[in-house]
Amino acid sequence: MFRAAVRLSVSGVRSLTRTQPRCQAALTSRCYSHGKQETDEEFDARWVTYFNKSDIDAWELRKGMNTLIGYDLVPEPKILEAALKACRRLDDLATAIRILEAVKDKAGPHKEIYPYLIQELKPTLEELGISTPEDLGIDKV
Repeated sequence: MFRAAVRLSVSGVRSLTRTQPRCQAALTSRCYSHGKQETDEEFDARWVTYFNKSDIDAWELRKGMNTLIGYDLVPEPKILEAALKACRRLDDLATAIRILEAVKDKAGPHKEIYPYLIQELKPTLEELGISTPEDLGIDKV
């Protein structure tokens, strides 16, 4: 009885380990990224256009910023300016401050990036009446 069980289990394992091609079709193409590469200017223009939409709502604004922050880059000042203006159109100060905090976090160990962005965004921040996290004292928490 034991011998029969072992023989059946061994033959079952052999059938599982046999490599029989199930799909006979030949792989004729490879999936390479041959598509058009987006330039930096096109990338910036796409995001500025996205945030400049007149009918953007709070969800789209947050979704766009989450997507943008997810990329391996720090957004250009003109993209951040468009996002901050979208926050002002939506009267959403909290999101504007979160954008600045996210950009500071995204700059990471490169301490010269965030001050440069604030310097470039200063006229926009003053025009829109948005304070930086440092001005509000919430950067120390």
